[in-house]
Amino acid sequence: MDSFEDTLRQLREAFNTGRTRSAEFRAAQLQGLGRFLRDNKQQLQEALAQDLHKSTFESEVSEIAISQAEVDLALRNLRSWMKDEKVSKNLATQLDSAFIRKEPFGLVLIIVPWNYPLNLTLVPLVGAIAAGNCVVLKPSETSKAIEKILAEVLPRYLDQSCFAVVLGGPQETGQLLEHRFDYIFFTGNAYVGKIVMAAAAKHLTPITLELGGKNPCYVDDNCDAQIVANRMAWFRYFNAGQTCVAPDYILCSQEMQERLVPALQNAITRFYGDNPQTSPNLGRIINQKHFKRLQGLLGCGRVAIGGQSDESDLYIAPTVLVDVQETEPVMQEEIFGPILPVLTVKNLDEAIDFINQREKPLALYAFSKSSQVIKQVLARTSSGGFCGNDGFMHMTLSSLPFGGVGSSGMGRYHGKFSFETFSNQRACLLRSPGMEKINDLRYPPYSRRNLRVLLVAMEERSCSCTLL
Repeated sequence: MDSFEDTLRQLREAFNTGRTRSAEFRAAQLQGLGRFLRDNKQQLQEALAQDLHKSTFESEVSEIAISQAEVDLALRNLRSWMKDEKVSKNLATQLDSAFIRKEPFGLVLIIVPWNYPLNLTLVPLVGAIAAGNCVVLKPSETSKAIEKILAEVLPRYLDQSCFAVVLGGPQETGQLLEHRFDYIFFTGNAYVGKIVMAAAAKHLTPITLELGGKNPCYVDDNCDAQIVANRMAWFRYFNAGQTCVAPDYILCSQEMQERLVPALQNAITRFYGDNPQTSPNLGRIINQKHFKRLQGLLGCGRVAIGGQSDESDLYIAPTVLVDVQETEPVMQEEIFGPILPVLTVKNLDEAIDFINQREKPLALYAFSKSSQVIKQVLARTSSGGFCGNDGFMHMTLSSLPFGGVGSSGMGRYHGKFSFETFSNQRACLLRSPGMEKINDLRYPPYSRRNLRVLLVAMEERSCSCTLL
């Protein structure tokens, strides 16, 4: 017996009634999400601390506040986003109505990872709701405390005939993916992303894949090493490095490495103290499986900073590796932990070649006091996102789309981009049922004269004139 079949059938039936399409319904659900965040803030912070040892600061900044901001933005702009978008017309359609209607896809599936389990649930959910869809949420079974809240508490704030939370591990997710959805939104690693994409292909279901990869960070010699170290240490070790847009490795000259490593040590000590394990501001690895994987990477290169680990506490110290070879395991996979390899290059050209010889990353970073250096890195590389002279601050702007390219993903979301992701942009032209004489130009028997006139009439132009 398929445990999901009845749920999916009921959701699809609810969508077919048109219940989710009105602005009033969508706004009510978004308001429910806002109440969920406000009413359960302490419980959510406690759950994030339980799952990932997240500090209140990190939970607020990266999970709760971002989710609330997306809800508020959607509520402020919902009606304008929903409006039909008028488009330019040609001479032949000047008397007609041409527009793009943003209509919901229908029943969408959102599959959520464990590293930012609230943010990566609610931000896409805001877009799916704003666009008028029914939604199945599949939270990660790895972040158990947040999963429990999403399963037991969140549904009380939404219309349960239109939204469902389903639980389970890889086997249950596989069963879920056997069903047809109208859109699938997946965040996770590339290996599972390929499985999800293959399942979607069986039904020709459109899909967004938010994946990851090895995000490079180039540091130019023309930098203040301590400023770079402060910013880099913060966004590398935020959430214990378990962030898809965190820098995965540094490229710099040997001279800059000698300046940067002591500066990183200074920043780490200032942020987390002499013994980071006792700091309330440093997270933990999500589980033993990931801990063991990361522990194995500590043997790559030479440990310049950190390197300590404690399996009983799932703790890995903020670590910097030097003398790393590009063939070592730490350079063959996304690290997803508090380990930062430094590789030396002779110059900017060599750094750019190194980056371009690898898969396109989800994010790319460059530090330099020279705007020309920043612009060169931007112009000569490709990535999902780019930030000059800082870390993942581009993620805080809902006016910028977030997503990957190539192996780091496909599709975009955040802010209005989320609404557009979950909307079918329907091309519409409404013509008059009369005035048939005008159409004689296109009917047989064809003539050269009619062809010339018709081609002119079909040219797209901004024209206020009317047809004869």
